[in-house]
Amino acid sequence: MSGPSLLFDCALRQRVRSNLEIFERRAYPRGGLKPAAVAVTLIADDDSRPCFVLTRRAARLRAHSRQWALPGGRIDAGENAEQAALRELSEEVGLVVGAERVLGLLDDYPTRSGYVITPVVVWAPRDASLVANSAEVSEIYRVPLAELEHPDVPLLRRIPESKRPVISIPLMGTNIHAPTAAVLYQLREVAVWGRNTRVAHFEQPVFAWT
Repeated sequence: MSGPSLLFDCALRQRVRSNLEIFERRAYPRGGLKPAAVAVTLIADDDSRPCFVLTRRAARLRAHSRQWALPGGRIDAGENAEQAALRELSEEVGLVVGAERVLGLLDDYPTRSGYVITPVVVWAPRDASLVANSAEVSEIYRVPLAELEHPDVPLLRRIPESKRPVISIPLMGTNIHAPTAAVLYQLREVAVWGRNTRVAHFEQPVFAWT
């Protein structure tokens, strides 16, 4: 089934949940890396199209300011990935939902800046409203899942600094890079299409290494 034909309905919710349940998720060894989680939030737009929540980080942030991101952050002591993702979803975009709305997890993604990110796929209520926390987020977007069906998804390129290909996705009039691009590509491949696609081997651009 192609992206443009999808609706934000019970059939899609069950499809995503089922695909994630049979997916053999890979956890990444933490070692000295800090644990983090992101909320990959499926939400409807005004035309009932299934979308995902994408944010632009606030300019005042000390790290990765103005970068495109999924709501998320560090996993605090005593939290699991699901709890951390839901907390960050509430703190960053004002969306408060319970654990029953978690559909599953994607593969961990290790970042060059010292984190292991666990993507948590969340199903938002149909009437969900989003409000940006200005201390962390400058803009919030509902991006149709159909945008991930573009033939240029993903874009891969080589850089002299790494043997691994850098992944990006053309969105919002620009290119979204890893880790966000890697997570969104796996969202399409695994959650929507049910494909056993891995992304931890994809590289980030050099500017995101610190």
